[in-house]
Amino acid sequence: MKKIAFLFPGQGSQAPGMGKDFYDSFAIAKETFQEADDLLSYKLSDILFNGPEETLTQTKYSQLAIFVNSIALLRMLQQQVKEIVPFVCAGLSLGEYTALCASGRIEMKDALKLVQTRANWMNDACERVQGTMAAVLGLDAASVEEALKGIPGIWVANYNCPGQIVISGTKEGVEAGSLALKAKGAKRVLPLTVHGAFHSGLMQSAQDGLAPHIAKAPLADSEIHLVMNVPGNFVESLDEIRQNLTRQVTQSVRWDQGIVAIEEKGVDLYLEIGCGKTLSGLNKKIGVKAPTVSLEKVTDLDSVVEIIEGATCNC
Repeated sequence: MKKIAFLFPGQGSQAPGMGKDFYDSFAIAKETFQEADDLLSYKLSDILFNGPEETLTQTKYSQLAIFVNSIALLRMLQQQVKEIVPFVCAGLSLGEYTALCASGRIEMKDALKLVQTRANWMNDACERVQGTMAAVLGLDAASVEEALKGIPGIWVANYNCPGQIVISGTKEGVEAGSLALKAKGAKRVLPLTVHGAFHSGLMQSAQDGLAPHIAKAPLADSEIHLVMNVPGNFVESLDEIRQNLTRQVTQSVRWDQGIVAIEEKGVDLYLEIGCGKTLSGLNKKIGVKAPTVSLEKVTDLDSVVEIIEGATCNC
């Protein structure tokens, strides 16, 4: 068995209709969407499959929808390729909860409760404090950090890949930061259409509300490796996992650093599972050596299975 990294997307990858083709084609996917509806006591699947987009985009729905969709695709894949076991799992922001499930550290029903709690607290924080985000293109991390020094109400939210960093904060802070970054040499600073200032100090109330739920969540040890956003590195102890899940709400997502850490361990294939191909695009910009494939639609399945079976064949 060769080394496969499972990658899971985060908020922003959602799109009405995602997962519907798997729901219609595979019983295990249909059962997963129905299980989530039962656990939540409302039809998340209706919002997920039919929108409207403005409803699906709301934090309290989008986080749950992305999580459930990724779990449905993961379960379907595990049924289709029974020998597949990831070497390492990682998820972008919200995707960490799917990574915890995929690595066997938490059951889907327990993770779903955490995601719902996280989504509700973050949605409330977005409503209470108006914030925004922007993507910075063409500057390295050190230059971004230097440009933002002394500007109030602004944080680095995501280190996505070389030359692509996301900032987050108050509208005034992001506006001031954008001007400073352009003066520093940024090629572009693009405002993002988001519900709030994620991964910033403006999410402190959400972190505080989520913390006690993470503290008592039923986590288990696993031999499958886990790379987490806050350190941008491998994490083993359950105490550290809990701390990182909690801190992730207000701290930077060090995705670039996490993928580099995986590269240093050496993997044979990266597999992105869920809506969109954002993580595959980031891998290309980071410059990973192993191929990256995405499982987003039923039409991806045959080629993905063929590549996986090629990666796991010892003949």
